[in-house]
Amino acid sequence: MDIEDLRTFVAVADVGGVSAAARRLGTSKSIVSRRLLRIEAELGVQLLARTTRGAALTEAGITFREHAARASAEIDTARESIFPTGDLRGRLRVAMPLAFGPTHFAPVLAEMAHQHPQLQIHTSYSDRFVDLIAEGFDCAIRVGYLQDSNLIAKRIGPISGRLVASPEYIRRRGSPRTPDEVVTHQALMQGTESWQFRDGDRTVTVQPQGRFKADSATALAATAAAGLGIAWLPDCVTYGYVASGALVPIMTRYPPPSAGAYVIRPPGQYPARKVRVLTEMLIKSFELNPQLWGIDSNPDPRDA
Repeated sequence: MDIEDLRTFVAVADVGGVSAAARRLGTSKSIVSRRLLRIEAELGVQLLARTTRGAALTEAGITFREHAARASAEIDTARESIFPTGDLRGRLRVAMPLAFGPTHFAPVLAEMAHQHPQLQIHTSYSDRFVDLIAEGFDCAIRVGYLQDSNLIAKRIGPISGRLVASPEYIRRRGSPRTPDEVVTHQALMQGTESWQFRDGDRTVTVQPQGRFKADSATALAATAAAGLGIAWLPDCVTYGYVASGALVPIMTRYPPPSAGAYVIRPPGQYPARKVRVLTEMLIKSFELNPQLWGIDSNPDPRDA
């Protein structure tokens, strides 16, 4: 049985459709369909029930999917044990944050492409949370606090952040001095998130309120500099604004808990070598360039 047929079946089973699997595998829908037909013909059973919405596993398909995934992983492991330091090949699909992915993470991908000329790297930059499995990504980089999920995360470095506002906003509205006062201010948010702050050994959670929302940390930083409200943002996004005086750290006696940057991948027993190599390179980038991430920055000890 062909290993590519097995991988194709697992991809279709995981994403629930031929089109999504073709995007994930970097091939055409017709090739995916031919591989599925071939593996079903060889087994003599129907593994997938095709519908207008996609493809659902049959009872036989559910059973076979686990064996196929295990066999594919074992083959990958065997290849890597034989050629542990060889060039990476195939395609790596990565989802990265738009806010600072192009400036902070893109150089690492460029270096990876230099080191592995046979590897195709496809990157999608967006501040939304992509569905790794449905959209066919090998991994994603996420920044902040991780939500509970069945995805597997590897921390690559710390991310510091703080509450900021423009001097003009502070002149008009003042600035919160305690977490309880945050809800009385116009908050600039990505959605309906909570904000957390440290009060000694305690973590205080507040539900900020505001009329301006954007799915981009870069856009929120610009909006805060325009005086529309207060925002919790990573230091690597606000560094230039704070350095120029366009934004001022506020409520510094209650700093946010430490956040992090993570490589997230779909569940599986063994991560692909290309994901492991990228993870190692990103960890090294944090270690060699801490100032790039604001890790060495010290919050202003005074409240604005």
